[in-house]
Amino acid sequence: MYAVEYRRFYLRDLEYIMVWPSRSWLWRLIIPAVLLAALGASLWQWVNSIAGAIFVSLALAWVALELARGPTAKSRIRTTGATVDLPLVKRTRRARKVLAKIDAAVRATRGVIEQPTAPAAIASSAEPHVQTRSEASATTSVAAATQTNAS
Repeated sequence: MYAVEYRRFYLRDLEYIMVWPSRSWLWRLIIPAVLLAALGASLWQWVNSIAGAIFVSLALAWVALELARGPTAKSRIRTTGATVDLPLVKRTRRARKVLAKIDAAVRATRGVIEQPTAPAAIASSAEPHVQTRSEASATTSVAAATQTNAS
């Protein structure tokens, strides 16, 4: 049997996300490599050199693959109400890309929520400002939400 658990985090409540390399990745690197190398050495000595060379080369390939992929990662998400350890990424190498996307989403969410409505109208009439496409769509969506909430 298994259980499925869902967690919902709102971007506006996010305090931090911490990702660090786990210590278990060294065991994941060392144990299979040592076992394959030992099997290869014993096959080299007692059976024949070709079988031993195959398993020793598998051990070297395993070490190279694990080193190329980098250390495994653990992560912790802290919101205003809870701290949860979640497997956000499998490897620390990918963490920068994922955290950059989350950071952009958080900034976009907080930017739309934290925009003052009255001072923005005064500032836009006082000085000319060229809006980008994203600012124009955000202003339009905030205005549409304000009109539907006010009616």
